[in-house]
Formats: sequence, C-alpha cells, structure tokens
Amino acid sequence: MTRSLLFSLLLLPALASAAPAPAPAPAIATASQPVRRFALLVGVNDGGPGRAKLRYAVTDAQSFGEVLEELGGVQPQDKLTMMEGNRADLERSLSKFKAMIASAKSGGGRTEALIYYSGHSDEEGLLLQQDRFGYKELRQALESLPADVRIAILDSCASGTLARQKGGVRRPSFLVDASTAVRGHAILTSSSEDEVSQESDRIGGSFFTHNLVSGLRGAADATGDGRVTLHEAYQFAFHETLARTEQTRAGAQHPAYDIELAGTGELVMTDLRSTAAVLVLGDMVDGRLYVRDQPGRLVVELKKYAGRSTELALQPGRYTVMRESLGAASRAELVLDQGGRVTLAESAFKPVGVEMTAMRGGGTPRLDGMTPSIVAKDAPPGMDGTPRRYLPINLGLFPKVQTNDLVGGDVDNTFSFALAAGRTARLNGVALALGGNWATDTVKGLQLAVGGNLARADVSGTQMSVGGNWATGEVDGLQMSVGLNVARKGGLAGQMTVGGNVSNASLSGMQLAVGGNWVEGDFGGWQSAVGVNYVKDRMAGLQMAVGLNYAATARGTQLSLLNVGGDVKGMQLGLVNVAGKMNGLQLGIVNVADEMESGVPVGMLSIVRNGQFHVEAFGNDVNFANAAFKVGSRTFYTTVVVGMGHTTGSQGPSHWTLGFGLGAHLPVNERLFVDVDGVTSSVYDWDASFTTTRLWHQVRVIGGFQITKRFSVIGGPTMNLMHGVDGDAITGLSSFSREGPKHFIWWPGVQLGVRL
Repeated sequence: MTRSLLFSLLLLPALASAAPAPAPAPAIATASQPVRRFALLVGVNDGGPGRAKLRYAVTDAQSFGEVLEELGGVQPQDKLTMMEGNRADLERSLSKFKAMIASAKSGGGRTEALIYYSGHSDEEGLLLQQDRFGYKELRQALESLPADVRIAILDSCASGTLARQKGGVRRPSFLVDASTAVRGHAILTSSSEDEVSQESDRIGGSFFTHNLVSGLRGAADATGDGRVTLHEAYQFAFHETLARTEQTRAGAQHPAYDIELAGTGELVMTDLRSTAAVLVLGDMVDGRLYVRDQPGRLVVELKKYAGRSTELALQPGRYTVMRESLGAASRAELVLDQGGRVTLAESAFKPVGVEMTAMRGGGTPRLDGMTPSIVAKDAPPGMDGTPRRYLPINLGLFPKVQTNDLVGGDVDNTFSFALAAGRTARLNGVALALGGNWATDTVKGLQLAVGGNLARADVSGTQMSVGGNWATGEVDGLQMSVGLNVARKGGLAGQMTVGGNVSNASLSGMQLAVGGNWVEGDFGGWQSAVGVNYVKDRMAGLQMAVGLNYAATARGTQLSLLNVGGDVKGMQLGLVNVAGKMNGLQLGIVNVADEMESGVPVGMLSIVRNGQFHVEAFGNDVNFANAAFKVGSRTFYTTVVVGMGHTTGSQGPSHWTLGFGLGAHLPVNERLFVDVDGVTSSVYDWDASFTTTRLWHQVRVIGGFQITKRFSVIGGPTMNLMHGVDGDAITGLSSFSREGPKHFIWWPGVQLGVRL
C-alpha cells in the first residue's frame, strides 16, 4: 500500500485507582475489584507480493506495547508479541492469548484483553506476508476471548471495514458515565473503510499510532486528572491524525470506531500518576511541540495552548523539546531523573535558526521536528544551517572557473551561464550551459543544457537537456530530455524523453517515453511508452504502452498488448490481460485473473481461478453430440462449442459445427443455477473440410442442477436463427424445422446434457 500503508488493532480499558503490584507496571483497578490486563501486539511490515514493505509496523507495535507496560497496567508476563509472522503464526498467537486469559479468569476478578495490529490490510482483512486473515475471522476471534472487556486497535489501510462489520458508526462521544463496571468490546481503527493509513519517516512511525501513544502519555488528558480515558485517547488521536494528514499526498485519514460497551465506568487507558518521570509543560507554553529523547526519536508530539499546564509521562533521560509557534522555531533541553518532575516554562525556550519548510501544494509552514544539529545522512551541503552567500548572476566556463568560486562557499544564484558546466548552490531563476548544470541544492526555475542537468535536492520547475536530467530530491515540475530522466525521490512531475524515465520513489504527474517508464514507488497520473511502463507499488491513473504495462496495484486503466497487475480496480485493455485480484473489466483475446471479485472478463479465452471452468456434453435439435468448454468469472463466461449432427436419410454425420459464445451465470441457490448466453456457430458439410455453408445463431436459457461438486445436469429452451453464408437459400437442419429452401429460418429448440 502505498505505504502506503498502516493498521491498528487494540486499546485498553479499566478504571481509576491504582492498586499496588509487585511488578514494575501497576495494575489499574476499579473501585470494587482489581483488573488484570492482557495485550497481544502484532506488527508485520511485509504485506505480500505487490505491496511496498512498511518500515514502521513493528516499531509501532513495540511503542504501543511500551506505553501499556509503563502506564497501562499490563504486566510483562501478560504481554504477548508477534512480529513479522504469517497467518499460521497469528492463529497460534490468538490461541495462546485466549488460553492466557482463560487461565486468569478461572482465578476470579475482572480481565481485559487488548489486541493491537500494525501492518498491511485491504477491504477484506489483514495481509500477513503471503496470507490474508479476514475481518470476519478477526471479529470472531475477538468475541471468543473470555474477557470482560475486549478492545482491538487496527492501524492499517481500509481498517474501518472492521468497525462497520456490525453497523458501527461515528458518534460524537461515548463512555461518559461515572460508574465503575464496563463489559463488552471496542474497536478503534486508524482509517475509514475506503482510506489508506499512512506512516512517516519524520515521526518514525504511523500517524495514528504516533498520535495515540502521544495521547496516552498525557497529551490527551483533557481533564487534567492524571488519567487518560479511552474517550480522551481516541478524540486526541482522531483530531491529530486528521490534521497531520490533510495535506499529505495520500489525503486525509479519518480514524473510526465501533463501540459496544454496557454497564458502568469509563475505561482508563493510562494512569500518569504511576510514571517514572513527569515533564510538565507550563501554563504559558504555546505552540506545536516535538519531544525527542537522546537518540533523537520523536516520543510525543502535541499542539499546546496557553492557559493550562500539561503533564507528560516519560522515562528518565535527556530530552530536547522543539517548538513551532507563529512561524518561529525555539528549543529547550532538559533532564528527567527517576521519579523526577520537571516543569518546562516559556522562558526555557531559546530561538534557533532552523529553516521552516512548506508543505507541497500550499499549507502552513512547519518545523517537522528537526533541530539544527540533526541532518539527514544524504542531505546536500547547506542544509545544516551554515551561512549562505548570494550572487544574482554567475558566469563561467566550468566549476572553479566561475564567478561563484570568487566568492567561495555555497552561492545561490538567480541566473547562471556557463560555456561548459556551471555549479550553483540553490538556483531560483535560470541556468544555461552547453555542457551541464550542477545545483548542489534546491532548484526553483529552469535548467537548460546540451549535456545534462543535475539537482542534488528538490526541483520545482524545469530541467531540459539533450543528454539527461538527474534529481536526487523530489521533482515538482518537468524533466525533458533525449536521453534519460531520473527522479531519485519522486514527487509531482512530468517526465518526457526519447530514452527512458526513472523515478526511485513515488511520483505524481506524467511520464512519456519512447523507451520505457520506471517508478519504484507509487505513481499517480499518466504513463505512456512504446516499450514498457512499470510501477513497483500503486498506480492510480492511466498506463499506455505498445509493449507491457505492469503495476503491483492498479487503480485506473492499463492499455497495452500485455497488461499485468496485482490488485487491479478499473480496466485492462489488451491482447493479453493478467491480474491477481480483479475488480472491473478485462477486455482482450486472453484474460487471466487469480481472483475476480467483481467485474467482467471479455475475450476469446478468460481464465479465473475462483470462477468457472467447465466441460459440457449435450445434445440438441441440430446436433446429436456437442462438447463445450466454458471458462470465466463467477458471473460471466465465454464458451467454445463443437458438435456434429445428421439429417434424415444420411449415412453417419452430415455436418459439424464450431461456435463461440458469451453468457452470464446466475446462481439461484447452492444447487440450482441458470446460464443465459448467445452462441454463433459455423456449419460445415461433413465432407467439405473447412468450407462453411451456413451460420447458426442461438440464444440459450439453460437451467442446471448440481448433483455433486463436479457433476450437474443441464437443459433448457433455445431460440435459433440460421442463414446462408453468401445469402443463398438454405434448408433447415433442426429436427424441429426442416423448412427450406429459405434465406432465413427461425425456430425454437431444446438442449439437454451434463456438466463436469
């Protein structure tokens, strides 16, 4: 997906007062009895062939497990993890998890079960490497747990499908009663049923889990009572996830839920009063805050408003807090000791010279949680906060012999001209060269060269050359060349070349090439090539090629001699069409699909693994013997029919027929079905080789009764039309109509036989 993608499966219930426990994590108890919590944490980065491998699914599961153990009352012995497993591994984990809860239940007291999943999924279920675990199975597994409260958190694409399995809808609030005993289940999902869930390199995890964990550490404590309830955690995660994904390329992400809880009590997710250390954000602190630990991991992110302090439960250690407020960046550092409590006041923040970045397509500038001393390993020169110089015009022969080198260091230009090759830092204008242009940082404008253009950072504009264009950052604009265009980090772009276009990451826009187009990530837009179009992950738009189109996941149209897709929704139009899971239209000579969920394959030969594959033997009023080969989807099929017959008085067969037809398969119940189709056959005289004399058209309504899995009896009426090939008068062949000679002969007929 591209990632796309995230999935979550679990949260936590209980109630307020902490009961003493010998283990490191205190148990959360109700007013009347202790609560024992169990957690199953599942993280799977690998969603199987055709799906981009996630980076942070396992990390998300580990982060969620840590906060449950630190603040949520889950003892180490009551936590079960499954990382990078398949369906069989998950089934074993669920069985073991159920046994753990049953053993505790036999000893009395309340039990709560939490299942968390982060990974790939689709509209049908969880995707575990080569396997799928359906939502229906997941619900059954959740409902079978012998716990008083069962909670599932799903952080993955289309996970809202699970929340809708029993008609769950979004409600403005829940769990607001003040009593103390709740039973039932709650399902929280990271996205709605038709949305992708997203992860980010900036936060080192998924948006939903990151915001949920931030909320559980105290950012969601709206009442300031030192406890985070299920309601508070969900509301915080919902609003933060929506706010942080509205401007992403994949679009806004709306977490959803299905709650079926009865009885008394708010579900307390975490008790901040039991934490090892507390960071207090003072009353006057205002802005978006990024709290990072000493290794640089983003631990908590929140929007803080002045007027009320906020307490965050953290582990002891050294922390850096970056703040973005009113377009300015500031920074504070602190150390939390074991059992310590540090208040961070407004005066602790010091201004820093971190460059603000703007989201593509507009939006509010953001800090992205970066400090001046944190620089990406592949960052180009000048991105570490060092001073820059500016010259409006750069003139020269080649690097080291140009006006920029007289100034020294990294020099930004508005115009650059070089007879051989020119070098700039940032270009915000036009660069011309006979040999090549080299920009060590962002290009906003136009680079023209006979040789080639190189941009070591993002490109927002145009690169044009005879040789080739190369961008190590994102391309937001157009690359045109005779040779090769390369965008190392994708972006929003148009690439046009005679040779080939390559994007090593996701790309949105247009790729036109005589040779081929290659995208290592997701692609949204239009790909057109004489040779090959290739999208490693998700394609949304149009692929056109003379040779081959390939996309692991296709949402749109593939038009080529050979179209190949993994998960396809849309249309494949070509001589040969191949899909893993198909939803839409396959139109070609040969169509192949591993699974046809909805849609129609139309062609001479359509093979669907979960569709129809039958051989029929039958007789009718024209032929005493017929054999048919029928293949297609569950509702649409093609058939090839061959038969032989004889007229009265003939010695042996007098003719044979060869026909082709299209039809629809209509199941009535598990055993009864009706096939409605149209078949056109050529009629050949038995002794005249392949010289056809008549054309025979049929409309057939054939009912069937399935006796065994591989054997059915079939039969029904037909309507027939026969005419001569050259318009000559003919005599009928049917037992029901021996009319003739006529130019056209109509008659009703019948067919009876068996299907294997």
